Amino acid sequence: MTARTERSIAAAEAHSARNYHPLPVVVATAEGAWVTDVEGRRYLDLLAGYSALNFGHRHPRLIAAARDQLDRVTLTSRAFHHDRFGDFCERLADLCGMDMVLPMNTGAEAVETAVKTARKWGYRVKGVPDGRARIVVAADNFHGRTTTIVSFSTDPEARADYGPYTPGFDIVPYGDLAALEAAIGEDTVAVLLEPIQGEAGVLVPPDGYLAGVRELTRTRNVLFVADEIQSGLGRTGRTFACEHEGVVPDVYLLGKALGGGVVPVSAVVSSREVLGVFRPGEHGSTFGGNPLACAVALEVIELLRTGEYQRRAAELGGHLHRELEVMAGEGLVEAVRGRGLWAGVDIAPRNGTGRELSERLLRAGVLVKDTHGATVRLAPPLVISKEDLDWGLDRLRAELRAA
Repeated sequence: MTARTERSIAAAEAHSARNYHPLPVVVATAEGAWVTDVEGRRYLDLLAGYSALNFGHRHPRLIAAARDQLDRVTLTSRAFHHDRFGDFCERLADLCGMDMVLPMNTGAEAVETAVKTARKWGYRVKGVPDGRARIVVAADNFHGRTTTIVSFSTDPEARADYGPYTPGFDIVPYGDLAALEAAIGEDTVAVLLEPIQGEAGVLVPPDGYLAGVRELTRTRNVLFVADEIQSGLGRTGRTFACEHEGVVPDVYLLGKALGGGVVPVSAVVSSREVLGVFRPGEHGSTFGGNPLACAVALEVIELLRTGEYQRRAAELGGHLHRELEVMAGEGLVEAVRGRGLWAGVDIAPRNGTGRELSERLLRAGVLVKDTHGATVRLAPPLVISKEDLDWGLDRLRAELRAA
């Protein structure tokens, strides 16, 4: 590291809580799939903000939408109406094939809102006795880091030292329909799942699992809540990952890419029967659905309506996985998982840890991020060119061969 990079990192470490362990790069500017650090070095971004940057850094249409809105109004709070809110809710509901939208800011807020929604629906619509509502979740999940959400995490790092924990959750193995069926009882109000588990290493469930969950929840009068915060909005080659099995859940949870990498935007999207349980004063957010967020998200929705980005993710994703499977066949990696422009790559012990490989790739000009020791995640922006993707994969191959 040079002096300027060292100074920036030292200042951050001296004055910020150590709740992250970022790679030693200090980004100063970005465009599309590329970022430039404070020293002027360029890097290919193959993480895309954990899918928050599906449309790349500073997409011209998204930046233009934000700039236009900055000149008009940025915040009213929900105490008043504003002229972007109705359009945002209508168009996002239409994109999802649903009736209503409850906007928030972060993904974790959307999950918390979904927990409250499911419980309230359980009491007011299903008729579960007060205080007894239960939600079934999957082991190895990652839905956020609030106190309630980490209460049903199985990751010791996310959970330890935050008790006492919120009750009301039943944890079953991911991908196990029999276990899920056994866990659903009379007081169950929802099943909350990621269609693909991202933080766990981009785990794709067995074929037919999501369809089975949909049938079980429908039969047992339980809400199917799909956390598409990371998997949705084009990442897997469809607008939503659930579409790969022809499944429409009762509730979509959206975030990350919904804000275009410009502002935090999240939403719970569902039917009138489900979101209609709320009355004024029962839930809210000062910044949720603010004019700036709505303006950017409206442009994100318009980009998705073209289908271009879903097609790019499907086509380039196919290429990505074919190349990674070749590396697996050569013994350079132990396993590859994923769908669309999203992959979890398990590396062999001889290649070091996922962190070590990420650091070597950083020095080679490629940004990726590790998870759970031996796995590296790849999630390129959907705007990446095939040439740039191949450039990054060539460097991954070279680093694996050099180990």
